[in-house]
Amino acid sequence: MTIRRLNHAVLYVRNAKVAADFYTGVLDFKVAAQMGDQAFFLVADGSDNDHDLGLFSVGDRPSAPPQSPGLYHLAWQVHTLEDLAELRVRLAEAGSLVGESDHGVSKSLYAKDPDGNEFEIMWAVPRAEWPSTPGTWRLDLDGSLARWPQLDTADQ
Repeated sequence: MTIRRLNHAVLYVRNAKVAADFYTGVLDFKVAAQMGDQAFFLVADGSDNDHDLGLFSVGDRPSAPPQSPGLYHLAWQVHTLEDLAELRVRLAEAGSLVGESDHGVSKSLYAKDPDGNEFEIMWAVPRAEWPSTPGTWRLDLDGSLARWPQLDTADQ
């Protein structure tokens, strides 16, 4: 089991529309999806990811938790669902696992490191099977393992 690559980053920003305008205007990212003006999902030129950068508005809150501008999480991609299942056990044993989701385009685990930095470990669903509209559902890892045994999508 190895981490394949960094898949995406998500930032808390004061104004997601302003930030999206910056990344699209200056760095030529394209908007892949958005949720009003509160969240934007951007993709870099030539990328096969569903998004490379997520931007979530937090407004003008003071720089204190729960959500101040800054990094929300990085997402590390694994090769196979078996890798994801192995990491689920290891993260749970370490007391690090804080959540899990099926995003349609990915199967994801969420965890925190010893300093409280959140990160995502994800497996990419084959592009041909991505849903037509974004969403988040309960992760059924056993069902996914039965559907895609030993399928390595890290290079897609």
